[in-house]
Amino acid sequence: MTPDAPRARRSLGQHWLVNAGVLDRIIAAAAVTARDTVLEIGPGRGALTARLAATGARIVAVEKDRRLIRPLYDEFTGTPNVTVVEGDILELDPASLGLRTGEYKVVANIPYYLTSRLFKLLLASWPAPSIAVLLVQEEVARRALASAPDMNLLALSVQLYAEPDLVMRVSRGSFRPVPSVDSAVLRLSPRRLDAVQRARNERTMALARSMFVGKRKQLGSRVPAERLAAAGALPTARPQELGPSQWLTLAG
Repeated sequence: MTPDAPRARRSLGQHWLVNAGVLDRIIAAAAVTARDTVLEIGPGRGALTARLAATGARIVAVEKDRRLIRPLYDEFTGTPNVTVVEGDILELDPASLGLRTGEYKVVANIPYYLTSRLFKLLLASWPAPSIAVLLVQEEVARRALASAPDMNLLALSVQLYAEPDLVMRVSRGSFRPVPSVDSAVLRLSPRRLDAVQRARNERTMALARSMFVGKRKQLGSRVPAERLAAAGALPTARPQELGPSQWLTLAG
């Protein structure tokens, strides 16, 4: 990293991960090898990028902050397996970067404000990666891993499309500047879904969003009894008490 690299910008949720052990655990969790293509979202100052590049994998690092682009170019000039791309990941088409379904991995230290939108793109819109390893706010990781009777919309949207698991918790002291909360490394293993299954997931999420608006209300007042019975749910059940398979049955 260049010593005069720009400071973290709080408006973009930037907190540089400086714990070398955590960086290595992230790469190990993604099982990155020289045969892989890796999309890194938000490389920042390039600490994780350098370690990813050392594996021999092809690295596509997408950075939004224009202040960081020149230091990243300078850092990785002469590193042929690293491509630095300036752009907003929410507006980029992965296919334009040569990323195809099941043929790339995602590694990212996600700014907190970006998490929900990126999950939606990554799992429901983009060509699905073979695996994604994401450094997120610990509370987000807990929500994504939740199960009935504590289901929530984020958990449902993640678990319909992928199998999540917790790799490790990361203390706030592992970052500079130090954030106000702890983080966690979350690994997502996307499910192999065809067009029919994806359409069913979309119907399921549309139904769940409408039900979670009144999550304290019993489902029996809003869903026909026969559909609840088919899902193995009681009329007195509330939205958070149903698991993903039950929601899929309710949506039909």
